[in-house]
Amino acid sequence: MSIDSETLVQHMNNQLSAIQPSDILAFNAEIANIPGIVRLTLGEPDFNTPEHVKDAAIKSIQNNESHYAPSNGTMALRTAAAHFLATKYNVHYDPASEVIVTAGATGGIYTALSSILNPGDEVLIPTPIFPLYIAIAKLNGAIPVFMDTSKNDFVLSPEQLKQTLADHPKAKAVVLNFPSNPTGVTYRRDDLKALADVLADKPIFVLSDEIYSELTYGDAHVSIAEYLPEQTILLNGVSKSHAMTGWRIGIMCAPKAITAQLGKIHQFTVTTTTANAQAAAAEALSNGMDDAQVMKKEYMARRDYLYKALNDLGFKSAKPEGAFYLFSKIPAGLPQDSMAFCRELAHEARVALIPGSSFGPGGEGYVRISYAASMANLETAVKRIGDYVASKATQTEAN
Repeated sequence: MSIDSETLVQHMNNQLSAIQPSDILAFNAEIANIPGIVRLTLGEPDFNTPEHVKDAAIKSIQNNESHYAPSNGTMALRTAAAHFLATKYNVHYDPASEVIVTAGATGGIYTALSSILNPGDEVLIPTPIFPLYIAIAKLNGAIPVFMDTSKNDFVLSPEQLKQTLADHPKAKAVVLNFPSNPTGVTYRRDDLKALADVLADKPIFVLSDEIYSELTYGDAHVSIAEYLPEQTILLNGVSKSHAMTGWRIGIMCAPKAITAQLGKIHQFTVTTTTANAQAAAAEALSNGMDDAQVMKKEYMARRDYLYKALNDLGFKSAKPEGAFYLFSKIPAGLPQDSMAFCRELAHEARVALIPGSSFGPGGEGYVRISYAASMANLETAVKRIGDYVASKATQTEAN
């Protein structure tokens, strides 16, 4: 009698039972076939990669750069990345020994957490947050410790961090993501200095995902690596800044001793990223340092429109200071179960948003709205949401 696959599943990695498929991708697929639906769901820039960046990739292909690149990335890209980060954010890394090119920021998150965490370790995660960090922590047998920031306008305060560290003194790492997915809030210089002061004397890693750094509105982005260079594993990349999500190029930086260890996981999971994509990213970070400015201007106009329009409909939000998301409270009188609300809105109003429950504690009762969409689509979505809200009010009055 042969062994069937269902039996073999029981012998797979025990940690897989703690992980569910992405709510975000599952919901997006669930509503994809609703005719005429406006999807404000995925964090996907609606701009195209700049022409000079595409040309660099084409030239790389024509030059037969089709062989393995060095595992940590081409020296051209690592040098461009180090120069970009130093120029933009005053953080300094040796491209030869402190920079690794990853398969998107996602690859960096996996490499960093897999390198840091042992089974049973605790990792501090402010929520609501993109759920990838939670899943990867669990996959490594670690225990996520959630810090619900919803009562502090979605900003982790030094007091909350200090109290959580007191309650969990053996925590191995803390995750930061700013500007934030899903809230769009970010940390100003004084905020980061206060958090750094709490962490500076602790043997704790800081995994700082700053992939949206170039889409920061108002004050210029500040990296926590400026304050905690010895403890920080910094993630960045070209996905959001240069509309290159499909190219899958991220940048991970850390002190030399830490990078040497990170490189082991990277080497045995990815080997190296695509050569022509690295050539394109090198061009983006060297000759396209300000390519994001045109996109940022448009995102700001969309943010301002959507923030006011939805606020007028009763969807209250912390005003985003970066990225391209609104995280809005579902108005009273509408379903407060965010998944139920999003399903109803999708089927009745043909507008797709992401349930706030997908982003951990503090997210229930909210929805994430991506404004990486044309102004025409945003206007259509607002009109449909307005009609939906009005119809629900009419039904309430009739009852």
